[in-house]
Amino acid sequence: MQPTATVLVYSDDSNTREQVRLATGRRPAPDVPQVEFLECATPAAVLRELDRGGIDVCVLDGEAVPMGGMGVCRQIKDEVFRCPPVLLLIGRPQDAWLATWSRADAAVTLPVDPVEFAASLAALLRQKRLVSA
Repeated sequence: MQPTATVLVYSDDSNTREQVRLATGRRPAPDVPQVEFLECATPAAVLRELDRGGIDVCVLDGEAVPMGGMGVCRQIKDEVFRCPPVLLLIGRPQDAWLATWSRADAAVTLPVDPVEFAASLAALLRQKRLVSA
């Protein structure tokens, strides 16, 4: 049985979560594990799932309501021991500095571009694999 990676996707918008799933497919690159998604629509659900453990990468929607992914990212980077890498979805390229402020490991713009998103997610999965080894 091949290993799988668990990717937590936070957005209050089911269409955004679907964009992430479709852009990723079964695996974002041939050299990384297949992906299983864990979807969360609220910040409380994100924290609950991170407390349970087993998350390899978080994808957070910076445009989510009532708490955007940037705020969630900054909070989990402060509060979660060995926080998984975070890929932040931002509304505009000009918001990249906010992604840096939130301590996201990578950022891509919305709507999700499948090639850019898959490349960023694969890079974070590779990074996670190297850190865990």
